[in-house]
Amino acid sequence: MKVSETTIPGVLLVEPRVIGDARGYFLETFQASRYQDAGIACDFVQDNLSMSTRGVLRGLHLQEPMAQDKLVYVVHGAVFDVAVDVRVNSPNFGNWVAAELTAENAHQLFIPKGFAHGFYVLSDTVLFAYKCSNPYSAEHEMTIAWDDSDIGIVWPEQNPSLSEKDKGGNKLRDISLADLPHFPG
Repeated sequence: MKVSETTIPGVLLVEPRVIGDARGYFLETFQASRYQDAGIACDFVQDNLSMSTRGVLRGLHLQEPMAQDKLVYVVHGAVFDVAVDVRVNSPNFGNWVAAELTAENAHQLFIPKGFAHGFYVLSDTVLFAYKCSNPYSAEHEMTIAWDDSDIGIVWPEQNPSLSEKDKGGNKLRDISLADLPHFPG
């Protein structure tokens, strides 16, 4: 397994070892001690799987409090996956990093607490999996506008299919700093 820092410290690109032959392949998607040794030392308590179709954009979501570390990957298909640093006083506040995650490349993205997360579906369908360090809590969830011009994410598509919740996301500058996570943390 290879683990690399992205341009924002703490957000890690994980490339699991894929063992393949003419019959197919095998890979380990998570093993606690190996990931801990690689700097991903959190207790995951919930696994999620979502299915979406081409052109769907989900996000940008975070919880505060009840913040979640997330380890995300694609089981089938492909996504453009994004993490945005929303930690008040972080030197990277408002900055984003993206990775293309596909079933073929088997890459994972580790997104620590204090980051908003979203993805855009590049394939006809996608099965998107993620491990979370806290359970989902609707009362603590925040949605940041996917097209917040202050953040400036360069999405593959500018007219994605959105849920009503994601259509109503707030601009980062309109969220009280008291409601956002703080750096470090």
